[in-house]
Amino acid sequence: MINLVCFLEEPSAKEMLQGLFPRLLPDDVTPVIIPFEGKQDLEKQLVKRMRGWLRPRSVFLVMRDQDAANCKAVKANLAKLCANAGKPDAVVRIACRELESFYFGDLATVEAGLGLRHLVQHKNKAKYRNPDAIGNPAEELQKLTGNAYQKVSGSRAIGLHLDPDANTSRSFNVLVAGIRRLIAAGKAMP
Repeated sequence: MINLVCFLEEPSAKEMLQGLFPRLLPDDVTPVIIPFEGKQDLEKQLVKRMRGWLRPRSVFLVMRDQDAANCKAVKANLAKLCANAGKPDAVVRIACRELESFYFGDLATVEAGLGLRHLVQHKNKAKYRNPDAIGNPAEELQKLTGNAYQKVSGSRAIGLHLDPDANTSRSFNVLVAGIRRLIAAGKAMP
């Protein structure tokens, strides 16, 4: 059995992953999802929490939003914290801008999760074609859904429908590829 330990910036990311994992993880992988209360809390506690993790056959994922920060700098800082915790092989993934960029990468999933109609017709509009370039995706998603989307409950509902292989968000696809790489590394562990 492999433990996929996920350190996340916020509870909404936990809800999204809990919905996604049944379609992504094999039966011999147990997800352990640890949400924090924002990026500062994540960065403050990450080293201590990683160092304290003692279960064998564990692989680590760290995920947070980019927000307005420099993506490469955010990723480098988190990778440094992982190395300081003795986990240099941890996979660090940044949601370009915000988690909601992932949802814009598959508006059919948003429709299904929130019980709405006619969202898919927006996917070819210029401002939605590149989900990772949307300036404030959480706010934009609330507008597009007529406030039906709320961060935690919306992530829970949408996550249940996310397809790991059908999303136009590059950062979502990089996340999925990183998780698959971690699983392969975990299976290679003694």
